[in-house]
Amino acid sequence: MRLNLQEILHSNGAEKRFSFQLDLSDLEIFGVRPFAQPIAVSGSVRNQADVLQLDGEAESTLSLACDRCLKPIEKEMRVPVNFILSEQLEEEESDTILLLEDGAIDLDEVFTTAIVLALDGKHLCSEDCKGLCPQCGANLNEGPCACKPEPDPRLAALAQLLDHDK
Repeated sequence: MRLNLQEILHSNGAEKRFSFQLDLSDLEIFGVRPFAQPIAVSGSVRNQADVLQLDGEAESTLSLACDRCLKPIEKEMRVPVNFILSEQLEEEESDTILLLEDGAIDLDEVFTTAIVLALDGKHLCSEDCKGLCPQCGANLNEGPCACKPEPDPRLAALAQLLDHDK
C-alpha cells in the first residue's frame, strides 16, 4: 500500500491514518512459509512541528514447526513500527528515518522489512522441549526412546580403563 502524504506534509498537527491487510503467504524463510494468515497493519502518520512521525503495528499468527521436535505450533506476533519520515536525508544514513518518494511511502515495504527483522531465530513448542532422538527420530517429549545412548567420545579413554580392569 502506497500512502500519499502530500496533504499533511506541510500542515502542522495534521494526521493520516491507515489500516490494511498485508499478504506475505508467498514469503519463504528458511524453507518455511510462516504467514498463512494475512497480517493486520494499522497506524498513522502525524505531522508534529513539520516532522512526520510514522507509528504503526502489525499483528498476525505465525504457523511454524518447533525447531527441536517438529511439532506444528502457532505463535502470535505483534510488531510495533516507529519511524520519522523525511523528503531528504540530512545525515549519511539513519535507521530511524525513512525517505519519502514524491511525498509518499510504501507501507508494504516498511512493514514487511520490520516483520522479517522481528522474527525469532528459534521457534520452540515449549522452553523445555526435548526434541527428537538423533538415532531413531522418536519424540523425546512423549517419553524415552529404546536407543542405547552412545558413549561420549571425550570419555573413551576412561571407558578403556574400565574395560581393562575386567
